[in-house]
Amino acid sequence: MSFQGYLNTIQAKTGLDADGLKAAADAAGLSEGGALKPGVKAGQVVAWGKGSLGLGHGHAMAIYALLSGKRAEGD
Repeated sequence: MSFQGYLNTIQAKTGLDADGLKAAADAAGLSEGGALKPGVKAGQVVAWGKGSLGLGHGHAMAIYALLSGKRAEGD
């Protein structure tokens, strides 16, 4: 599955597109301005994605990649 495929599935499950995910992560205290806060680890984002958003591990890791800037929407 492509990175964009992960984001599409996340949006279908949660209703949140990439900007919505960034805003939700900001509200959860994991990021600021859609960028991962210093010191926030992948495990914290994964736990949030699984717990709060009801996602699986791979989809939660895609959110980490989005917030950390390792991947961008459209990749």
